[in-house]
Amino acid sequence: MTANPVRLQAIAAVEASTPPPISFDPGEEPGEIFGSNVFSLTAMQKRLPKSVYKSVVATIEKSTRLDPEVADAVASAMKDWALEKGATHYAHVFYPLTGLTAEKHDSFLDPVGDGTAFASFSGKTLVQGEPDASSFPNGGLRNTFEARGYTGWDVMSPAYVLENPNGNTLCIPTIFISMTGEALDHKTPVLRSQQAMSVHARRVLELFGHTDPDNVVAYCGPEQEYFLVDSHFFLARPDLLNAGRTLFGAKPPKGQEFDDHYFGAIPERVLGFMMDTERELFKLGIPAKTRHNEVAPGQFEVAPMFERANEASDHQQLLMTTFKSVAKKHGMECLFHEKPFAGVNGSGKHVNFSLGNSELGSLLVPGDNPHDNAQFLVFCAAVIRAVHKYSGLLRVSVASASNDHRLGANEAPPAIISIFLGDQLADVFDQIAKGGATHSKERGTLMVGVDTLPNLTKDPGDRNRTSPFAFTGNRFEFRAPGSNQTVAGPMVMINTIMAEALDHCATYLEDAVAGGTDFNEAVQALLSDIVADHGAVIFNGNGYSDEWPVEAEQRGLKNLRTTVDALPELISPEAIELFGRYGVFNAGEAHSRFEIGCEQYVLAVAVEANLTLEIGTTTVLPAALRYQTELAINVKALADAGVTPDRTGLETVSERIAALTAGLATLRTAIAHEHAADPLETARTARDQVLPAMAAVREAADELEGLVADDLWPLPTYQEMLYIL
Repeated sequence: MTANPVRLQAIAAVEASTPPPISFDPGEEPGEIFGSNVFSLTAMQKRLPKSVYKSVVATIEKSTRLDPEVADAVASAMKDWALEKGATHYAHVFYPLTGLTAEKHDSFLDPVGDGTAFASFSGKTLVQGEPDASSFPNGGLRNTFEARGYTGWDVMSPAYVLENPNGNTLCIPTIFISMTGEALDHKTPVLRSQQAMSVHARRVLELFGHTDPDNVVAYCGPEQEYFLVDSHFFLARPDLLNAGRTLFGAKPPKGQEFDDHYFGAIPERVLGFMMDTERELFKLGIPAKTRHNEVAPGQFEVAPMFERANEASDHQQLLMTTFKSVAKKHGMECLFHEKPFAGVNGSGKHVNFSLGNSELGSLLVPGDNPHDNAQFLVFCAAVIRAVHKYSGLLRVSVASASNDHRLGANEAPPAIISIFLGDQLADVFDQIAKGGATHSKERGTLMVGVDTLPNLTKDPGDRNRTSPFAFTGNRFEFRAPGSNQTVAGPMVMINTIMAEALDHCATYLEDAVAGGTDFNEAVQALLSDIVADHGAVIFNGNGYSDEWPVEAEQRGLKNLRTTVDALPELISPEAIELFGRYGVFNAGEAHSRFEIGCEQYVLAVAVEANLTLEIGTTTVLPAALRYQTELAINVKALADAGVTPDRTGLETVSERIAALTAGLATLRTAIAHEHAADPLETARTARDQVLPAMAAVREAADELEGLVADDLWPLPTYQEMLYIL
């Protein structure tokens, strides 16, 4: 009887692999290459006439409408710059509702009648493109035969050159809309919601005495977690290859229980990959700041610095693409699935959010005495109101079949959306609720107890990793987004609900002052009302505790445990009214995103179910049957020799094979279930019938992994994938 060699060959191939050669000059200064492939403001200033440059800056900084006459001058300069960088093509890059990046490449060269060609790129071509929109998700906004869609240049997100060994491409970030003007992408609603939030943030600032304040923008600093797996193991796992996560796999003897991987020394091979990715990111102007080992073995994190939310969203998509391509060069695969390995921590993409402008800086900085900083308290109170009133929209912004495996587990915030303020701010708002804040808890000093070390400053409040929406000193950290998601979705919801909250605050204060109330008294009354009406969302305790869901229910907080529970929040009457009031989505666009959410959920579960059935039937079951046969032959041989055999092993394996066979039959029936006319009902069926059937198959298969002889087991195991790098 021959063993299945695939897994063992993969291990041997990993051991024989060598790292790629160094691809850059070790003496190269990082500052020399940062932004070198970006058509930045600096590059524009060198190449554009002064009047054109000022017009572009006004559009970026002041949100003024782009002058069409400027486009030709920008296009000409951008083309010359790109050609100097070796670009042969240009591409409008957009972000359809697949969650991935899309691009359509066109050559700069146009033929001339004499058999030659010349490079051309007009302002019209820069500003607008027309890719086929028929094959992208649209949720009923377009019929299948209606193919026309438009891309439009987003001036506020800089163009860049993407390098390739076979030729470079000028990439132009764009929106993507239908012929009738509906958003078919993630960028358009980010820009709409940003505009709405700025209008009402400026109203609040004007009440605090700021004359004609600059536009207020949302800033985003996403932390990206990911896993690395050797390519040989990846290619030997059809589930990783097709679904991005392991559908089978027993827990390894050693997992993350020793906490020895977190912030540990970065493996040499991984560090080489990180250095290569950072170099590529720097060239593209992506400010990667922090890198480290994460909690789970094989898991790591990169954290860029804060950028405008729109640009941060674009950069996040580009970062993930870069990580995947560079990982392949290093003989590895980069996994962004939220839960690629059961039993160890999954991966998130913590969205650090703040708002402000170049004139005033961040508006979420409390200062040394938060109780005296009324402006900060109003903006902070707006966050409290927004998160409490529209927690369902925040939850649905992070809803996906893949993130459902992570949310609520020990490494991720629960599906209950609450706010952590920390001791200092919680105390200030508690004082406000009781009649007025008069003091703030001060920073302390940590006495280390070692004479040669300085005393360390102690913050007035701790951090809380179990909170979905936590204040962390000068920003809020939304911890629920999944690692594979675009940050555009969460930022659209944050901007929109902040627009409503700031609108409420501005209107309240304007009406009070107009009615003769002293401004400071009006601020105090506003803050007191918000704490009274929305303070239930503030929770500084352990979000993982068994008691919290019970308490949250008593507080009236929603607990939307799965994507199927959360999706209806998109089309609730309150959501439709909110989106319409602030011009973020019309009713059709909101409904389209609901339908796409249902469809994507069903498709994701269907792919995993079919993979589970295929791998269970053609890979796991044959290996178990071979081992069962081997045991049966040995038992018979002993019996023929007059020795009473121990049948325990054979019986145990046979029981698990029977359980696996029964599970596969149940899964086959669940997959064959017809889709309902209602997309949400189809999603419920996938959640309630298909996922449990998959779990039963996995349970039997994982038990067999611990029983079948090692040389017969066909799939690379957790301990191999997580520890051999």
